[in-house]
Amino acid sequence: MSLFDAHGERLYLNRREREAFLVAAKSAPREIRSFCETLHYSGARISEVLGLTRRRVDLADRTLTFETLKKRRRGIYRIVPVPEPLTELLDLVHGLRERGAAQDDRLWSWSRTTAWRRVKAVLADAGVADGPHAAPKGFRHGYGVNAVVNGVPLNMLAKWMGHGSLEVTAIYANALGDEQREISDRMWR
Repeated sequence: MSLFDAHGERLYLNRREREAFLVAAKSAPREIRSFCETLHYSGARISEVLGLTRRRVDLADRTLTFETLKKRRRGIYRIVPVPEPLTELLDLVHGLRERGAAQDDRLWSWSRTTAWRRVKAVLADAGVADGPHAAPKGFRHGYGVNAVVNGVPLNMLAKWMGHGSLEVTAIYANALGDEQREISDRMWR
């Protein structure tokens, strides 16, 4: 696995692109905004986000529980901490505290294709140029790079991303450009 394609093009959204995406998401309809922010703040795969249910959002602990899809068997879960504003948004949009609400219904009933089409529209509204970074994995890779830039230990990041080995997670330390500068600047503080 690499953060660059065969032509040397970046496969992750950088900080500026992620920030612009979040600003654009605020103008989207509520369900699209909640999906976009969940994709951004969780590092989960698009299909894992689509599988999220009320039962798997812990408002008190501010965590989301995802079934990890890239394993050889079903039923492997990981818990990912997220910012409080995201859990508040999920509660507001999806009525997580409503009595009698079906706990195992998915928060978004869209197909993967519909979800990606909606995310792609928000990326366009954000002015993110089309390219290999503006793809579903671009969010996941951007999450990993952002975590490394901000000093999250690789073992914790591996746990949050559902990686089986630190070697896979270590690719996020291979970022270039602004991210590489931010990592190197931390060394001299």
